[in-house]
Amino acid sequence: MIKIVKEEIEIDESLVSRLNVICDFCNTKPIIENGSIRKIEHTNLTYIEPHRIIINNELYLAFNYSNEIYVHNLGKTIRTRKLYKRKLNTSTLNKVLTNSKKVIL
Repeated sequence: MIKIVKEEIEIDESLVSRLNVICDFCNTKPIIENGSIRKIEHTNLTYIEPHRIIINNELYLAFNYSNEIYVHNLGKTIRTRKLYKRKLNTSTLNKVLTNSKKVIL
């Protein structure tokens, strides 16, 4: 019989602090769920489930000690420092566009 062992992974404090700074800047609150390690006993197979971060009803996935955040699934990635650019609301974006002619998103 195959037995799968699940162990929860605590999210790294530096990742939480970076996310909190970005969300404070964007005036939102993140919902963070810890990831896990799933091991199949008596084999060398292991799956690391990423941490789930929900910001404004959008799912982001993150691993400890990584500078990248995955958007919705593991197919699309962005750098952590560029996450705040995705969270600009339209009123803030319109203010930025009127104040400067060139905005790089």
